[in-house]
Amino acid sequence: MEAFGKKVVQLRFVILAVALLLLIPSIIGYNSTRINYDVLTYLPDSIDTIKGQNILENKFGTGGFSLVIFEGMSDQDIAKTEAKFKQIDHVKSVIWYDDVADLTIPKEMIPSDIYKAFNSGDATLMAVFFDTSTSSDETMNAITQMRKVAKKQCYVSGMSAMVTDLKNLTEQEEAIYVGLAVLLSCIAMMIFMDSYVVPLIFLANIGIAIIWNLGSNFFFGEISFITQALAAVLQLAVTMDYSIFLWHSFEEQISLNPSDPKAAMAKAIAATVTSVTGSSITTVAGFIAMCFMTFRLGLDLGVVMAKGVILGVISCVTVLPALVLIFRRLIEKTRHRNVLPDMHSLAHKIIDHRAVFIIIFIVVWFPASYGYNHIQTYYDMGSRLPKTLEYSIARDKMDKDFKTGATHMILAKKDLSTRDAHDMIDGIKDVKGVKNVIAMDSFVGAMVPKEMIPDSIKNQLQSGKYQLMIINSQYQTGTPKVNKQITQINKVMKRYDKTAMLIGEAPCTKDLITIANHDFNVVNAVSIAMIFVIIALVLQSITLPIILVAVIEFAIFINLGIPFYTHTTLVFIASICISTIQLGATVDYAILMTTRYKTERYGGKNKHDAIETALAFAIPSVIVSAVSFFAATFGVALYSNIDIISSLCTLLARGAIISMLSVIFILPSLLMIFDGVIIKTSRGFINKEKVGLGMRKADDGHETQVFSEIETLPSHPFDQDAINSTPTDPEPDDSSGGPHDPDDDTRIFIPGSSK
Repeated sequence: MEAFGKKVVQLRFVILAVALLLLIPSIIGYNSTRINYDVLTYLPDSIDTIKGQNILENKFGTGGFSLVIFEGMSDQDIAKTEAKFKQIDHVKSVIWYDDVADLTIPKEMIPSDIYKAFNSGDATLMAVFFDTSTSSDETMNAITQMRKVAKKQCYVSGMSAMVTDLKNLTEQEEAIYVGLAVLLSCIAMMIFMDSYVVPLIFLANIGIAIIWNLGSNFFFGEISFITQALAAVLQLAVTMDYSIFLWHSFEEQISLNPSDPKAAMAKAIAATVTSVTGSSITTVAGFIAMCFMTFRLGLDLGVVMAKGVILGVISCVTVLPALVLIFRRLIEKTRHRNVLPDMHSLAHKIIDHRAVFIIIFIVVWFPASYGYNHIQTYYDMGSRLPKTLEYSIARDKMDKDFKTGATHMILAKKDLSTRDAHDMIDGIKDVKGVKNVIAMDSFVGAMVPKEMIPDSIKNQLQSGKYQLMIINSQYQTGTPKVNKQITQINKVMKRYDKTAMLIGEAPCTKDLITIANHDFNVVNAVSIAMIFVIIALVLQSITLPIILVAVIEFAIFINLGIPFYTHTTLVFIASICISTIQLGATVDYAILMTTRYKTERYGGKNKHDAIETALAFAIPSVIVSAVSFFAATFGVALYSNIDIISSLCTLLARGAIISMLSVIFILPSLLMIFDGVIIKTSRGFINKEKVGLGMRKADDGHETQVFSEIETLPSHPFDQDAINSTPTDPEPDDSSGGPHDPDDDTRIFIPGSSK
């Protein structure tokens, strides 16, 4: 690897030039990548709700739809607005009172179900159908145009209106997310590192990798708005460690060879490639585990972030060394005193009070686990958007004026008999919470021929071999009440048409709930298994992965258990993402300390001194890393008006701190307790050899060689002369300089001796 380091140093200007040139296609790719704001499109195509959505779009030519409320407007003004709506691109059709009867006919003359569905007090409702999907760019543009041509008394609701407002809000805030993450991370590193310029160089390097990552998303065609909003912040948070590793390694090498910074950097790159590769694997594994979700949003976020981590590693060992060498003089001029003191005293106190921390670990585990397993989640994205948004205002008016929450649709056979259609409609009306049903047979009685129905209604409610029924529910999407209602509606419709499909936002969300519960268990198991195997291979141990994963899972339980005790409802995706990301990103803290503990133990120290040295060494790095992670996400959590972004960043920020505290206080205590087991179940600690202790004369006069098994350390074998010179009374290990600790391991054992 040192040859690679030398090549990077030699070609540093070329590398930097190439890195900057790659920003051009990356920026073009970033601007050309479509953003998807509808999370329901990530449901699998195999479920009936999505099949029905596809049929609705392909057979009826209808994708999204919106319900528009008009308040205090005359019928003539509403009719004029309706005519303008019909002129907007991708508005397929509009259903209102004048499509059922002439405006000169009193509204009371139309069927009562239809009248109640479209009128409430001085408010009237209009249904607008689009020929493009719910969250397509064309549909969102049509929503924007509808709002422009309508007057202030007009309110546009529905899923298409929600994704339109969500898009606008995200685009307004996205740049501020990145700005806050950069600013707060920079401040944190300037405080905790020994130079004011180094953090800026780190951020410039990571910024280049982030732009590469976001630009390369172009090859996916589109990514979700959640991925787009979080990718830069997450990549900054999880890859900052790699820059810190390189910097610390460079400082160590330059202290040994201050006259040759290029050679020092070459060695630092070689050391960093090894450490960062091992460290990044666990983070990549955490994100790859998300790809096992049936809900394809996990694949979207997982692939983009895994790619971001890999690009972060590449940038760290190529671009960052070039930047550090170019700006080395400026770095030296801006150095300041390190605010973090020597940690040996704190480490000593933590080891001495290990029993207290083990008790805390055991006592806290159970309530944290209970809270973690009883998280309250929500699935209705629109319910948590700011109340000032146009969609939120329209949603509230739908609930208040029309007592309507969700709207479902049934795709049934067109040739369903009039009697069966009426019986189905009547059965659905009897389901609790169903406000009304709009269908072909709702406009006429059982004895009235369908030919009497206006063509504008027919064209919208039937096509090919299907007919469409629209159900207005009093319940909001994602609630237990509407989910129970959907189950009952399915039973009724299947009684008359076994091929019928119930579609819409609420039925899709009900499927999402089932899928999310399955995904939570799968992703959790996969991430733990993958990271367990990685740690086992890296540390060559069976027990260390159990201990390290247990420590981080303990932190995850606390992090996700807190909302249960604070009565906070989390967005459904939070529990799936956080458990995986926190495990993959912060287990590095534990690996850092454990690797040093293993090195010290391998080098001949007793367990107390080895763990204390490892802890004192790891605390500063863990603090800087965790505080940087916290700073990158906490500002976004406070600022964002989008609850899904705010919630995820809150959990990430808090999780980094809780993981930091768990590694600093709990992990050393567990290592002390299980040191003996760890040594027996791990490679690279202690080997046993037979060592000659001299000749012993038996009663018959024969002399035999006496051997004893001693524990030796592969790279630092004991001095044979010293051992042989004191064959029967070896000195106890006293490397700590004080009285012998009965907890410490004596390294020489003589059979039959008490010493």
